Amino acid sequence: MNNGRNNHEKVKDIGLTLLSEGKTIRIKAHGYSMYPSIKPGSMILIEPLSIKGLPRPGEIIAIRREQGLIVHRLSKIININGIISYIARGDSNAIADNPININKIAGRIIRSEGTGENPVPADISVNTSPNYIINRIRVIVILLFKKILS
Repeated sequence: MNNGRNNHEKVKDIGLTLLSEGKTIRIKAHGYSMYPSIKPGSMILIEPLSIKGLPRPGEIIAIRREQGLIVHRLSKIININGIISYIARGDSNAIADNPININKIAGRIIRSEGTGENPVPADISVNTSPNYIINRIRVIVILLFKKILS
């Protein structure tokens, strides 16, 4: 039995339940998909969409995935034959995510807090045109540098 995996599942379920009940949650960011806006180790606060309404392009949203939540920026909203879909993308990702419906959006990021691991709060401002290529290059350089040092 894998207790670590079971605990991760329980924490994920609790967070999603709290969001669905209208509560704001605080989580630690991992990974580089939102670099440089959100760096690994940043603490972010996610509020349910019900508080301020539907998200708009440029906002950072939390998306429900099987493995938990992923935080990406909403890049566009499309309407095809009356069906609204949302497309998000990490600020340093090479390509956009697949379109999702509103039920997959768990909430929006409303605030960031610095931590000992990353003392500078994340930049969660609305940005409708992140510089994806430059951000991607930055991440590649950081990861190569970390690999050389290890």
